[in-house]
Amino acid sequence: MSTLLRTGAFALAFSLVGAVHAAQDADDFVEDASAKGVAEVEAGKLAQEKGTSSDVKAFADMMVKDHRAANQKLKVLATSKDIKVSTDADLIDKAKAMILELRGAKSFDQAYANNQVKAHEAAIELFQDYAKDGKDAELKAFATQALPTLQAHLEKARALAAAHGGDEAKP
Repeated sequence: MSTLLRTGAFALAFSLVGAVHAAQDADDFVEDASAKGVAEVEAGKLAQEKGTSSDVKAFADMMVKDHRAANQKLKVLATSKDIKVSTDADLIDKAKAMILELRGAKSFDQAYANNQVKAHEAAIELFQDYAKDGKDAELKAFATQALPTLQAHLEKARALAAAHGGDEAKP
């Protein structure tokens, strides 16, 4: 039953991908950015627990540390604007986390690395869009300041994917 539920959640998540669009207003940006940050922390914790390679665990440690810090900055900024932050990952990221949990130790590192490439590509797109077209100046500045770290994470994720035979290693 558990496998059926997880498979159903995964299918639902990917059917919703087409409905997701770039956030342009402050509320949507904060919700999407904070949900992605929560997903990164959760995936990082899972990789700290299930990862088998030292480079995967080190990357996961960096994800937890960096995304917690970014989430805290975003929360302070959002609270000052009376905007709620997400305390939970979005449905697509939850489905990806469920799939990672099902992975055996042997394939976990590769799957985590591939997932990190995709997750950071999506986050960079979200942050670039808001930095360019966002309506709130302080949130635009936050997005702009976060981009170099996200881009560095993407490069490290690609290197991690390459080291573990992942198919997401190429830019």
